[in-house]
Amino acid sequence: MKLVFIGVSHWHTSFYLEPALEMKGTAVVGVSDPNPRVAKDYAERLNCQWSTDYRDLCNRVKPDFVFALGRHCDMPEEARFLIEARIPFAMEKPCGLNSQEVSALANEAKAKGAFAAIPFVMRQGRLLAEVRRRAQGEDFQYLSFRFIAGPVSRYRQAGCDWMLEPAQSGGGCTINLAVHFFDLFRVFMGKRPIRVTTAVMANAAWGLAIEDYSLVVLQSGAKTCLVETGYIYPAPVAVFDMRFSIRTDRHYFVATGPDALEVSDEQGRRETLNLPTTNVPHYRDFVFDILDRVREGRPPLADMADMAEVMNLVDVTLAVIRDIRLPDVIASLVKAKSDRIFLIPVKQQMLLLSVPH
Repeated sequence: MKLVFIGVSHWHTSFYLEPALEMKGTAVVGVSDPNPRVAKDYAERLNCQWSTDYRDLCNRVKPDFVFALGRHCDMPEEARFLIEARIPFAMEKPCGLNSQEVSALANEAKAKGAFAAIPFVMRQGRLLAEVRRRAQGEDFQYLSFRFIAGPVSRYRQAGCDWMLEPAQSGGGCTINLAVHFFDLFRVFMGKRPIRVTTAVMANAAWGLAIEDYSLVVLQSGAKTCLVETGYIYPAPVAVFDMRFSIRTDRHYFVATGPDALEVSDEQGRRETLNLPTTNVPHYRDFVFDILDRVREGRPPLADMADMAEVMNLVDVTLAVIRDIRLPDVIASLVKAKSDRIFLIPVKQQMLLLSVPH
């Protein structure tokens, strides 16, 4: 299987590249990046072709699968090219700057039958598997996810200063980190509608145009999920100030660290399990799984439609924060020709808006 990597200056490239190099029957045949030095360095290391233009590269090497990264503002154009070229791909979240862009991609991917995978890697994690196994048949009541990453300097050190510019990244820790937990709440809730109840964002730590702290409350009926993220913990990449809590009908789960899950039940039993609880270890699982799915003709675990639903929650969160005018929100959704249901905050109430395709 011939693989191409787009946008290799992205700091997550190694999360996908290293496991891809481990797999039997795969070969990285090309890399691209707008920065020619970065692309050439990767190509020399991997003994493969390179280009600053991913279209030219794909037309030359004819890949069987593409891992697409890069700046968030460039992702919609990358995705449209791959969909039109009928090349199966996995794209780093968030795939665009807003729900309008991503919903349009989801509609296009669906119409063309494209394989467009999204690395919501918490779906592959042992945390989710263990909670489901222990709480089989139980409903979820309360969920809380605190996930505070290192300072913004890590993006500058990685050569990804664009992450700190809203016009290129779409925002800060909400669009980058909180989306994992928005998706996880969707998984736990199944088909039930979700609304954004309240949200707080701030840039007090670094004073940049993006938020360095975010607190969002999601609800589905009375079931409540709190998502707290930030770029304020003085720690290296992949080290977090974290704590996850999940209450079901008869169990209480607490991830007290990156490799510890405490499980309690109503009989007073309590045990601590040694298993990975964060997203980082599961990118390897994602790569192995997604390439197997392509080979076997199975759909991805999460696709562009899932990304669109999560980006809707991000946009509604921003609407709550910015007090955006409702007509602007409706106009953007109509322009995207979305066939999804959106929940829009209006004077402390939620308006259910269905925009037909």
